[in-house]
Amino acid sequence: MWTTSSIEELRTRRGQLDGTVAFVPTMGALHAGHVSLVHAARQLADNVLVSIYVNPTQFGPTEDLQKYPRTLEEDLRHCEAAGAVGVFCPDDRTMYPQQIACDINVPQLNTMLEGEHRPGHFAGVCRVVAKLFNMVQPDVACFGRKDYQQLKVIEAMTNDLAMPIRIVGCPTVREQDGLAMSSRNRYLTPDTRKRGLGLFKALSEARAMVEEQGETDPSAVEAAMKTVLTAHKVAIDYAAIRHPQTLAPLDCIEPALTGGVVALVAGRVDDVRLIDNMVLAER
Repeated sequence: MWTTSSIEELRTRRGQLDGTVAFVPTMGALHAGHVSLVHAARQLADNVLVSIYVNPTQFGPTEDLQKYPRTLEEDLRHCEAAGAVGVFCPDDRTMYPQQIACDINVPQLNTMLEGEHRPGHFAGVCRVVAKLFNMVQPDVACFGRKDYQQLKVIEAMTNDLAMPIRIVGCPTVREQDGLAMSSRNRYLTPDTRKRGLGLFKALSEARAMVEEQGETDPSAVEAAMKTVLTAHKVAIDYAAIRHPQTLAPLDCIEPALTGGVVALVAGRVDDVRLIDNMVLAER
């Protein structure tokens, strides 16, 4: 497996690859969820490339950019063991040279939910992913469904800009007790980890209401999720039932018309912010 921090070398090595290329962009601090993306990518293309870059433009001024975990040597071992053929590890100067900047935005999806609580976040995501796509020129790119809104934003950007890249959403990988794997989980103490399970339990309550009890009122399901989160002492940012593609609010849960609904939750346990989601009644 080769590694490079140079765009020029990346393009040279990319051009030397035979067959199709699948791409897995990451911010490092890799865990089993990231590794599962590499494994999925290997099933979709002849070669897998990974990027490791903590992107500053998707962090707000009060967020954890400086303390975000950086474990490059360990990350590279994970990539090689999972079967990646190359890893791109640029620095800020490489990704954002001093020049006139370009904004990329998906207004319909960027200002709700995560966008409301993290203004500018998805503009940063779109910009860095578009740049990486241009550098890597993949045939397919794999993203985890744990960051569900991010996945939908990237799908929309790719489709609207006619990028010749297939976007594949891969299942959320969870700990044995249901906690969604996240690079930020390493910040959790034994106590806050137990409280963090409230997100999965809230989603599980929503699934039971929709799939087993036949509940059709989104507000009732949202209220139940908030009750579970509050019981686990999670400071709630949102607990929402939305359309699985547009993320628009729903007046009625009608999976037969939408192909399912998505439940999304976000909140803080002390100073650690966690997000999770679950698609309900999915066809």
